[in-house]
Amino acid sequence: MNDDIVTLLFDAVQRVEKSLAARDAPALVAVQGQRTLFLSDYDYLQSVATAQAFERRAAEQALRVTAVRWIFAVPQVWKIGDRDVAVRAAHGGPLEPGEEEAITWMAYDEEDGVDYGRVPFARRLNGEPVFDEPQVFTVPLTPGDLMPGTTMLRYFLSDRPGLL
Repeated sequence: MNDDIVTLLFDAVQRVEKSLAARDAPALVAVQGQRTLFLSDYDYLQSVATAQAFERRAAEQALRVTAVRWIFAVPQVWKIGDRDVAVRAAHGGPLEPGEEEAITWMAYDEEDGVDYGRVPFARRLNGEPVFDEPQVFTVPLTPGDLMPGTTMLRYFLSDRPGLL
């Protein structure tokens, strides 16, 4: 990952971290192009249709500003299995055995391509989140259609078939 996308990643993640500390859990998109935009949606994890609609709107904004890079970040609860990861919306309540909270992110950069990762976090007894450093997945993975940012990526790259 180049320095520009890393800087944008840290900016986006810090904004989500501040929201989580304030007991909010929005999806956030940071877009850099002719100008920098930050878009958020508090209903993102309400349904698949709501999530996909926000991702399409975010892609439209990215296309308008001729984006060269963007970050999509959303807090979720993860349960890591032997062969897959199940996720659900983060809500600040108690976790089930084997679950952990993380900010799931996808990064797109026109030079570097696509990266995926997460920022694990735990909560103190008072509910205050404590964040780890962003992690980049280095193992081969195949994100499903419901991976945050997938709809945005497809919509954003739809006029560039060689990049999908």
